[in-house]
Amino acid sequence: APGHAIDTAVLRDFAAGRLPDYMVPSAFVLLDAMPLTVNGKLDRSALPAPEYSLITGRAPATPDEELLCGLFAEVLGLETVGAEDSFFELGGDSIMSMLLVSRARRAGVEITARQVFEQRTPAALATVAERLSDGDADEGGALAVIEAVGEVPLTPAMSALAEEAGPSALEGGFFQSMMVQVPAGLDFGRLGDSLRVLVDHHDVLRARLHSSAARLVVPPVSEALPVADWLRRVDAAGLVGPELHRLIGEEARAAGDRLDPSTGRMVQAVWFDAGPRTAGRLLLVGHHLVVDGVSWRILLPDLASVYADLTAGREAVLDPVRVPFRHFAVSLAEQAVGAERAAELPTWTRILQGPDPLLGARPLDRERDVATSMLRVATTVPSAVTRELLTRVPAAFNAGVDDVLLAALALAIAEWRGRRGTYASGGVLVDVEGHGREPLVEGMDLSRTVGWFTSVYPVRLDAGRVDFAEVRAGGPAAGRVLKRIKEQLRAVPGDGLGFGLLRYLNPETAHVLAELPQPQIGFNYLGRFTTGGIRGGEDWQPAGENALGGGADAEMAATHALEAAGLVHDTPDGPELVLSFTWPQRLLNRSAVDDLASGWTAMLAGISAHITRSGGNGGHTPSDFSLVTLAQHQIDELELDLDLDLTDER
Repeated sequence: APGHAIDTAVLRDFAAGRLPDYMVPSAFVLLDAMPLTVNGKLDRSALPAPEYSLITGRAPATPDEELLCGLFAEVLGLETVGAEDSFFELGGDSIMSMLLVSRARRAGVEITARQVFEQRTPAALATVAERLSDGDADEGGALAVIEAVGEVPLTPAMSALAEEAGPSALEGGFFQSMMVQVPAGLDFGRLGDSLRVLVDHHDVLRARLHSSAARLVVPPVSEALPVADWLRRVDAAGLVGPELHRLIGEEARAAGDRLDPSTGRMVQAVWFDAGPRTAGRLLLVGHHLVVDGVSWRILLPDLASVYADLTAGREAVLDPVRVPFRHFAVSLAEQAVGAERAAELPTWTRILQGPDPLLGARPLDRERDVATSMLRVATTVPSAVTRELLTRVPAAFNAGVDDVLLAALALAIAEWRGRRGTYASGGVLVDVEGHGREPLVEGMDLSRTVGWFTSVYPVRLDAGRVDFAEVRAGGPAAGRVLKRIKEQLRAVPGDGLGFGLLRYLNPETAHVLAELPQPQIGFNYLGRFTTGGIRGGEDWQPAGENALGGGADAEMAATHALEAAGLVHDTPDGPELVLSFTWPQRLLNRSAVDDLASGWTAMLAGISAHITRSGGNGGHTPSDFSLVTLAQHQIDELELDLDLDLTDER
């Protein structure tokens, strides 16, 4: 009413006193009036989306809640977070949850990534978090940890690369890179000292590829290459625009060429010195054998911290690495031949069997379809839609962002194949790439471990019979397909690591899976790159939308006919989802891939519109209820009954 103000904190407490926890809203939006249809009913499609960056729910009531609210805000790049706000509804994902675990431990609180997923809010996490003593924070925990130095067996991702792209792929310049802004007046010697501390601390960065290409060897710190071997200064004073981009491109290629795993040259760093009064850039290049997308989220804050300590004249102290990469790799090799993983074989076999029509005119040819033949197209999803896809959509369906992206991709491919006359029942085979940092045993904390953890496993995604126009328009079909695809993804055995273990590390099962059809499409959701939490303002943060890059030797064979990827960038206008396709140019024509990319974007927009039109109502699926057996139609009926009961009460 006019002249009356609403205190959302009081309103939240009022609701919390009368409703069960799961029904207390995570956001309140103040409106001058409710939008109505011509018939005088509530126009749900006209309701504005909640601005989650402005959520100020219940204030923290305990020291642990206050600490966790602050850490949520730091990791997610938000100003404030309420005690009852969900990490995932605020835009968090599984990768960011590991950052939260790491920073909580640094602050003296022990939580696990699984607890973040199960508890979700600062208030709930505070009830299971454990306070650490000064000694506990530096110890490796109860887990008996294998020494970091010594021989490291190849992981499934490394073995797959050697088999599919050729052994030279391990030996050559297959790398990832990260471009960061560095302070004006950077001290070159101090930068070298900082990088030295980083390589000494994260052992796998010193690794060498054994001549037999069957394993890595991590040498002691005393045998690491000198900094001068992998640090270079380039004069970039006065360079901007195309000139600077050209110089960076040349230096990035040269840095990749200098990588040599056999001699331990796994890392290269190039400082683009813009002068004493202008912030410069630092290009960090790491061979893929020792880094992945998550590793950069560990290395950048560490580098910023070390440089700040050395600048202040302090001894550089980094948080301990609780589980070395070598320990993880050895554990994988041991699990690969165990009975529990072997029991997964029938499920993986069933997933791979069945039709999967060719995407192009011919199968992938590893002799002709190499790195130099690859093309890439990218499209950006508007910020308003991206925000929905990161928050309200996953929350409504109790799903992850990757579930949403894969559901839209499955729809786009089915529609695309239908127009091309190559549609077949049984769905599409997709290799899903995950971060792979799954704890193999209780107590295995990998939140501070640098290395190549990537896991890849096949899924068969079948959208079924669907009205594509209805999905694009945001109709009920969008919700039905998302639920269907979510359940197909949940049917994957365990954590997904088992496929790679059985396919590459178990000699008794490797040939069985090798003889089955392989997915033509690869999918990778790289997560959300937020700049929050790195000390030093904009310095030591990723520089620009294309900060994360990579490259490969010219003759490295393609592993899929089509690589689909998603990455979220934080911008001044909000998060933006960038979708991309990469493919061998002689396999598919550009117009066909453009058509598929357009379809993927349209399906995501339709799913977002569906949530807006339904007022945020999505629904559960059978995998959400582990203690009972329910079919989807039974869940739908129960939820409909509950909705009707609540409507009657109102």
